[in-house]
Amino acid sequence: MASGGQQFPPQKQEGQPGKEHAMDPTPKSTTQDYKPSNKLHGKVALVTGGDSGIGRAVCHCFALEGATVAFTYVKSQEDKDAEDTLQMIKQAKTSDAKDPICVPADLGFDENCKRVIDEVVNAFGRIDILVNNAAEQYKAGSIEEIDEQRLERVFRTNIFSYFFMTRHAVKHMREGSSIINTTSVTAYKGNPKLLDYTSTKGAIVAFTRGLALQLVSKGIRVNGVAPGPVWTPLMIPASFSEEESAKFGSQVPMGRAGQPHEIAPSYVFLASEADSSYFAGQVLHPNGGTIVNA
Repeated sequence: MASGGQQFPPQKQEGQPGKEHAMDPTPKSTTQDYKPSNKLHGKVALVTGGDSGIGRAVCHCFALEGATVAFTYVKSQEDKDAEDTLQMIKQAKTSDAKDPICVPADLGFDENCKRVIDEVVNAFGRIDILVNNAAEQYKAGSIEEIDEQRLERVFRTNIFSYFFMTRHAVKHMREGSSIINTTSVTAYKGNPKLLDYTSTKGAIVAFTRGLALQLVSKGIRVNGVAPGPVWTPLMIPASFSEEESAKFGSQVPMGRAGQPHEIAPSYVFLASEADSSYFAGQVLHPNGGTIVNA
């Protein structure tokens, strides 16, 4: 790590969603150290926000583990990232898995979520793994800066979509299926600069716990992952200043931001019934050593 806590070149992107291909350095979605073992053979997985960041790494690991993968992205704004991810999955997939698909959608609205589910089911017949991962965030110095329009937009993407995707997906899920929700370390320790985003991540924790209890009798396990600072286009550089981007992640005990490939195995673990059959309503915390006691 460079002096003064700097880890990355100063950089900034205008607006959400951030673009992975424009980051310097680009996030690391893959690693040669990962050794697949056919944990998800024959499964059909759907990952929202799978075109970049953690979502891309999860799609890649799922493909390596034998799953047929579908993911969503934001049309026109994330086309290049989506195409790059699609090619990555095609190269990683096992011979008996079907070709991956990507579905453009604004997931903040129920009818769009239903369309996504219908398209995936029409292509693959069912859904075994649903990863609710899509998110957006904006910095604010005070609560007065967060108006009604922005608050609704952030909640629609970050938590409404989780409800909408799940309620349509469960109709096509069977016993042994898994739902994994992406929350955040901010849900446990707070973040004054990301108040609306942090609020949605807290809602996701509660949603995960309540939904787990509701679906456990159907044999569908619901769990979550709460990453710490990870070098992705959502977090950096679309949300913060150039100076903040350069020092991103230096505040955690490990002294650095995580990379997407370091987070993805948590999702593989929760998706694999052989590994996590006794996990329901739980949250994993790959966060660089921050103690959250939760």
